[in-house]
Amino acid sequence: MRVPLSRLAHARSGDKGDIANIGLIAWSPERYPILLREVTAERVLQYFSDRVKGPVERYELPNLGALNFVLHRALGGGGTVSLRTDAQGKTLACALLGMEIELDERELAD
Repeated sequence: MRVPLSRLAHARSGDKGDIANIGLIAWSPERYPILLREVTAERVLQYFSDRVKGPVERYELPNLGALNFVLHRALGGGGTVSLRTDAQGKTLACALLGMEIELDERELAD
């Protein structure tokens, strides 16, 4: 079954210049291994391919049950120079929660 990440996690974000930072935090410790498996830097870059023009780095924070993504060249030059309607990281964090992943029904039942 396909489910949005919002069923497994919530997100926080930040931005500085043309770099966005997204923290993806599992709702429960049982969900963290699923995030590790399914939400790779490559997959995040592919998901945002129309917006992110640089690399995506992923940092694992197992003690928090979270992943941190740093998206380079993600904000159209940054808030003061971008022509985008909303050139802030919070928009990308919200959008990431809509990314769908494939799960076995048993994984969601835990």
